[in-house]
Formats: sequence, C-alpha cells, structure tokens
Amino acid sequence: MQQRIRIGDLLVAQQIISEDQLMQALDAQKNSGLKLGRQLVEMGFVEENTLLSLLSRQLDIPFVELRNFRFDKDLVQSLPESIARRYRVMLLSEDADSVLLGMSDPTDIFGLDEIQKVISKTIKTAVVRESELLDILDIAYSRASEIASLAEQLHDELEESAVDISDIVTDAADSDAPVVKLLQKIFEEAINTKASDIHIEPDEHVLRIRQRIDGVLVEQVMNEKRIAGALVVRLKLMSNLDISEKRLPQDGRFNLKVKKHNIDVRLSTMPVQFGESVVMRVLDHTEGVLPLDKVGMPPNYMKRFRSVIRKPHGLVLVTGPTGSGKTTTLYGALSELNTPEKKIITVEDPVEYRLPRISQVQIHEKIGLDFSTVLRATLRQDPDILLVGEIRDGESAEIALRAAMTGHMVLSTLHTNDAVTSALRLVDMGVDPFLVASSLKAIIAQRLVRRICDRCIEPHVLTVEEKTLLHNLHRDRDIETGNFRQGAGCPHCLNTGYRGRVGVFELLEINAAMGDALRDNNVLEFNRAAHAHSHYRPLGASALDFALEGLTTLDEVLRVSAQVEDESLAEIAEENEDEGA
Repeated sequence: MQQRIRIGDLLVAQQIISEDQLMQALDAQKNSGLKLGRQLVEMGFVEENTLLSLLSRQLDIPFVELRNFRFDKDLVQSLPESIARRYRVMLLSEDADSVLLGMSDPTDIFGLDEIQKVISKTIKTAVVRESELLDILDIAYSRASEIASLAEQLHDELEESAVDISDIVTDAADSDAPVVKLLQKIFEEAINTKASDIHIEPDEHVLRIRQRIDGVLVEQVMNEKRIAGALVVRLKLMSNLDISEKRLPQDGRFNLKVKKHNIDVRLSTMPVQFGESVVMRVLDHTEGVLPLDKVGMPPNYMKRFRSVIRKPHGLVLVTGPTGSGKTTTLYGALSELNTPEKKIITVEDPVEYRLPRISQVQIHEKIGLDFSTVLRATLRQDPDILLVGEIRDGESAEIALRAAMTGHMVLSTLHTNDAVTSALRLVDMGVDPFLVASSLKAIIAQRLVRRICDRCIEPHVLTVEEKTLLHNLHRDRDIETGNFRQGAGCPHCLNTGYRGRVGVFELLEINAAMGDALRDNNVLEFNRAAHAHSHYRPLGASALDFALEGLTTLDEVLRVSAQVEDESLAEIAEENEDEGA
C-alpha cells in the first residue's frame, strides 16, 4: 500500500513554499475543489516539474513523461473512464502479475483503494503531469464506440416505430432522445480531435461519418444506414431549413455549446444517390480571434505585412485554397488595426467571428444583398478600412480596387495558388490593368502543412527518387544536410504520423517593376520581376525550411510544391496571347 504523504507539509519542510503560501492555497482549495498540489501549481507557488520530481523521489516511484509515451489504447480503456477522470489516472503498462498506474497525485490513497477494486493485479504507481494525462484520456476514450452504440439504439427505435422519421426527430426535444445523444457525441468527438468539418454520407448499405482532422478525412462506417434520414432531419430543424425539401441543396447554420466550447456550425445539404449528404464546417469560437503574432507567420514576413496593412490606402490580398487559414490571417490583421480612430467595415459570407467596434455585414444574395451592392453602400459609410470576404468576380474586384485607389485600405481573399498568379488573376477577371497596378500593394499566399507527431517522430532517410525530385524543385538548397523526419504513427495521432498544422507563407510586395509589367499586361515580365524581388521566396521553399528543421515531412513539402506548380504562368501567358490574337 502507498505510504501517506502530506504534500503541503512536505513542500514547507523542503522550503519550496512558505507556511503562509500553504495556508493561502488551502483557503483557495475550499472554493476550487482542486487537489492541493494542483492548487499550488495554479497559484504559481510551485512549478509542476518541481512538485512531481519531489513526489517521485519521496515515494521512490518513477516520473513518466507522457509527452513521448506510446500508450496502449485498449489497456487504458480497460479502466472505466469515470474512474480515470475522477482520480486523474491511467494504465501505462502491465505484465503477468502487476500494472503500472500513472497518477497526477500519487498520494491519493483513497483513489488507489477504489482503483484496486476494479483491478485484480498488483498496482505499481508512477507520477505523471495532469495536463498530459488529460490529453491522453481525451484520445483514448474517444467517442467512436459511443457513436456506434447510439447509432444502433436510434436504428432500433426507427425499426420499432411505424411513424414517420420526421415525427420522431421533431419530438426529440429532450436530451435523452437517441438522435440528440448521437449528434452530441459526434460534435464532442469533433471538438476532441479538433476537426474542421464533419461529413455525413449515406451509401447504398452503410452510413459514413467522416471528420476532417488536420486537413485529412478520418472515416467511421456504420451499418445502420437508415439513421441517416433521422440525422439529416434533426440537423435541418436545428438550422431552420425545410425538412420536406429533399431534392434541392440547402444551406444553414446554428450555434451550440459542447463541453464548454461555443461552436458555430455552417451546414450544407446535397441530394445524392442514396439520400442526402450533409457537410458541416465547425468553427470553435471559444478561443476567439488569434492575434496576428500567433498565426505562425515568420518574424521577417510579419514585420513587412504589418508595415503594408498600416498604409493609408491600397489593396492587400490573402490567397490560397479553402481551409488554408486565410480568414485567420485576415481577422488577426483586423484585430490589430481595430482602434477607436479607425472605422472598419467588413463584407462577409458568412460572418465567421464577431468583433467589437467593427461594422460587419452578412451577404444575403436571395434578397439582392450581394458583394457588389454592399461594397457600393459601404463607401458611403466613411470607412478607413474595408474587409471584403472574397473577391469573386470582375465587378467586386473593380469596386475593391477603386476603393483602394480613393483612400481606403482594403483587405480581401482570392482563390489562387500562389502570390504571383493572384495579380494576374485580377486582370483575367476583366479589371483594367492600370487599376490593378495602381492599387495592389501586397499579396500573401498561404498553406497549412501538417506537423509531425512529436510522440512518434523518427528519422527519415531520403530515397534516390526523393533527392532527385527535391533537387529539381529547389536547385539552390543543400538538402543533404537536412534533418528530415517522419511520424511512425501512434494512438496520439490516430496512426497518421501527424498532429496539428503550421502555416507556410509567401509574401509578394508590388514594386515599380511589377507595376509596369501589370500596366502593360505583360505576364512573363511580371513573373520575372516578382522572382527577382529581393524578399520574395516561393511557398515551396518556405515549406522546405520546415522539413529541413524536422517539423514537417517531405511529403507535405512536395504536396505544397505540386499545388503551386499546377498553376502554370506559361498557361496564363498563352491564354492572354490567344485572346490578343
């Protein structure tokens, strides 16, 4: 049996904290309900590492760094989740006679007594960080099995009932209804895994629920295909959509609170071969808007970008495909520019984040409130800064550029692959090249590349083919000295080898040479002037920097490089020459 130790007295005896600090923590503990050790850490009286190292020495038990620990998901789940979370414990390993139990508070004798009731083997203890332990519990006790179980319950209810599906789902107002529980677990799983999108896709014999995690879809297949209709009806009701309309696509949105997270869900339905497909974009507003210095832009880019957006007028574009982080960058810039002296108006579809002091306009094309109409009206509202959610056509591009020319700073996005082709795309939209050259100040292109999971990272030796391909793409780089890494795959990263993403950026500031090329609509000259700019570095080169540091993989570099290569300047030049002919 574990010996009884009073943490507070031990810390005072070791002169790590004072008697007065101990009394303050004990008073605060009465209201917080935290363990004393956690309370002392929260109040800043003791470093967590100091506390855990002291307990390790005093109790003669190991201190396990869970950050690099590869856990067995089945072993962790063999301990009931309620017990694991209540006592902040997890099973680390086992042998024929004993188990090793990681504890955030190994002095909790009562917790050990409760755990021994459900574990027949001898318990050996180790001390672990509580924050790391909770992260693993979220991963290990994922909602996949609960989702499958609730799907089965809902299927059984539909089988037994003779009434219409919509009646069942409409009446499911209470939180105990299977369809409500199932959706709750689906959203909880999305929050735990930080999924950006949820796809509900009926197939011929199964239902697929897929979540986009770090830009890649992860699939769960269910045999209860019939529940798809119930889920779609319930989601339509939550979004105030027409539940009787199944032949046409519909768009909606709703808000909900999941595990103390305020979630904004944008929903799209589409009639498909075996029912209706639903895709939901999940926006977590709990953390609010990221400040500009937290979006991941390198310091040298950040300094130049800040300088550009603080100019009194001009157009600044942030470009990239859907899901590349453009909105995060723009809102970061807005939050920095948002001062009492500046009048800021945004024109968006939809408004993704609510910001104080800023006039935000939601586009509603069904009633004629489109980008062009709103943009004209905003210019009569005396703005200093305009944010246009997206430049979609020549008309909105021309209004934005004219606003930039007449004393307004305009920020917007464009769906192009890199910074160089973005300026040319505006000309392709039919905007006067002189207007583009006079108003466009800078373009940022960005991507999100996946980070290698720090729990299963391992060295990666380049193959001959990889070396050849890299040399062809980046002839000026010494790739032989790279610290290339890859992820082996583990439970932390759902066996993908990746966990989290990092931004890759390309910044192009329009100088005189580029402006002259734009006025002449000379594509090749513009391309040469851009690449000759002293500060310009392509996206692929920035991504390679991360791979050389061991932050991302070579596959991610090649993916970014391939995306950019797909947008061929030569093809654009040929199109322009054909039009001229």
